[in-house]
Amino acid sequence: MKPSPIYELNCISYDIKINIWLIIMPSIYPVTRARNGMVVSPHRLASVEGLKVLRRGGNAIDAAIATNMVLAVAYPHMCGLGGDAFFLIYEAGENKVFGLNASGRAPYAAKRELFKSMGFSSIPVRGLLPVTVPGVVDGWCTAIERFGTKTLSELIQPAIEYAERGVPITDKFYWFVNSNVDVLTSSPKLAEMYIRGGRIIRPGEVLVQKELAATLRKLAEGGRDEFYKGELAESIVKFSEENGGLIAKKDLQDHKSNWVEPIKTLYRGYEVYAFPPNSQGVATLIELNIIEGFELSQYGWQKPETIHLMVEAKKCAFKVRDQYVTDPEFVEIPLDKLLSKEYASKLRENINYERRGQCSHRGNAVEGDTVYLAVVDKEGNAVSLIQSIYYPFGCGVVVGDTGIILQNRGAYFSLDDKHINRLEPHKRTLHTLSPLMIFKDQKPFLVMGTMGGEGQPQTHIQVISNIIDFGMDVQESIEAPRWMSTSFKTNQHYVDILIVEKRVSQKVVAKLESMGHKVSRVEEWSQIMGHAQAIMVKENGKVIYGGADPRGDSAAFGW
Repeated sequence: MKPSPIYELNCISYDIKINIWLIIMPSIYPVTRARNGMVVSPHRLASVEGLKVLRRGGNAIDAAIATNMVLAVAYPHMCGLGGDAFFLIYEAGENKVFGLNASGRAPYAAKRELFKSMGFSSIPVRGLLPVTVPGVVDGWCTAIERFGTKTLSELIQPAIEYAERGVPITDKFYWFVNSNVDVLTSSPKLAEMYIRGGRIIRPGEVLVQKELAATLRKLAEGGRDEFYKGELAESIVKFSEENGGLIAKKDLQDHKSNWVEPIKTLYRGYEVYAFPPNSQGVATLIELNIIEGFELSQYGWQKPETIHLMVEAKKCAFKVRDQYVTDPEFVEIPLDKLLSKEYASKLRENINYERRGQCSHRGNAVEGDTVYLAVVDKEGNAVSLIQSIYYPFGCGVVVGDTGIILQNRGAYFSLDDKHINRLEPHKRTLHTLSPLMIFKDQKPFLVMGTMGGEGQPQTHIQVISNIIDFGMDVQESIEAPRWMSTSFKTNQHYVDILIVEKRVSQKVVAKLESMGHKVSRVEEWSQIMGHAQAIMVKENGKVIYGGADPRGDSAAFGW
């Protein structure tokens, strides 16, 4: 493993600084290397099933969807049939990256006036009112139709088996269960699944989801039409109508995924592809454009000056995101301007190299759950896929006897009539989901992403900088200590907080505080820092490297 510069030793007798390269933070997971294909996801069982698909002749899109389906069973607090997805797909034959937007829209009945008449100043985060149309099922079917070699019915079988027979509760899953007891106990169906003998389910016990298994079987038989027009659609609509929700028959029938053109920028000679609005992917690219103007390698890895400049770049990028990003079908977004190097240069001028600035945004605090997975196959095809039901356990409600937890993504809309992301019928909200692909010499170099809501673009730039600026391998870059800048609202005011893992030294924290940052330290491998996964392609495509995040139950498997 290539050692990383951990700290500087002040040699008083010679009055100089010497860079010491020490291996004091060995990787928890070794980097995974393979020749024929790689799957990396936040749960080992899902990664195993994706690898099986590759070994049985399936391609990257087949393996990605099979992996996602197992995650919908093994990580139901983060993803599932009731959520959305975004795909970046590299098709080696065409040497082109495609984007598939499988996010759902607000119900036709979702109007600002309705919520205001009910006394709301913002959209509630739980219950059926924040539910938007689930988009992932249509996304799976659309991707398979264009790029897959297997059928939906074939790919869904492992997920059915895991739902029927059960999956063991992991320590990381238990953390989310324990943190959301109030949500689970407020829903009879969720309580039935997760509360046993008056206590919550424990690590090592088995979560069985027979109703979800039955739903997956229906989906295997009926495909997309079953979910959006058939018996499952009727169950969703009936449940919504009977329990004060807004989803109606037409909302499901009119839903469709869209093929979109990815957005991109250059970072130190590497092409970085991200997802266009309504995704926040533009924030990642703006951050990269800003920090490209700083010689981060001269400041040093994990140095307070490096962290400070990246945090300030994040704040500027998020302020732009909040000003412009929403559903592009409702407003024109000047992407050429926002992604230009000239625009980044102007934003960079607002950054003080030595003090925390006032360039900030008023976003959500630390909330949101997601799964990210990546696949590369032996033909060189690649998939960067991210899927979510937004908050832990989504809206906190299970649809009847279907086992489906609906997302609460509509809570991200604003009820402010002047807000760019204001709620409107049949509109897609600004979405935190943002997969990435990075190219070198016009070929895939890095397929990457992370869960973590508004932390996603921040983790992106840290992992990318670790690799490109500081020469880390893909596993080292993921395991490196992380920071996250966020904001909390107190007494009608927003307070910026810089959260850092405890592996960031106290000396660095003290310097950041002297620069004006309010720093909060969290545990060493905090899940709020996201579960990042990545695949690196090297040696002209002959060797594939997988990196998995120990902050989750992640695994990279290749062959």
